[in-house]
Amino acid sequence: MTQVLVLNGPNLGRLGVREPEIYGHASMADLERAAAGWGSELSLDVAVRQTDDESELVGWLHGAVDARAHVVLNPAAFTHYSYALRDAAAQVTSSGLLLVEVHLSNPAARESFRHYSVVAGIATGTVAGFGFDSYRLALGAIARKLRG
Repeated sequence: MTQVLVLNGPNLGRLGVREPEIYGHASMADLERAAAGWGSELSLDVAVRQTDDESELVGWLHGAVDARAHVVLNPAAFTHYSYALRDAAAQVTSSGLLLVEVHLSNPAARESFRHYSVVAGIATGTVAGFGFDSYRLALGAIARKLRG
């Protein structure tokens, strides 16, 4: 079964509590369950991880390359300024793996500092603004792309 890592950056461990009017009422545990179910339906082996630590997220991207795992990445605040994360994500795509950037909200419809993503230019694609469905859509895109 094809492995996909669903990697989440800072503050996403607070889903359901942090600004639910923007990010919704579901928790990270809810996302883990939902992503596992979507993955199963798509014949993908999905593992969900979250960290507030930039170096840990970079390490997970390196590990994805080594394990030949595709990635769904919600870089959260790192989206806008982490060149270390961007460079690690570029290793994923340059090694022939798929990387889909996801966001629960639509950054382009929010504060101006959120409009720019350092990851978008190297990502296979981006899905934003659909809440948890952003993850479902990203996993579906990976499955379809792998089927050719």
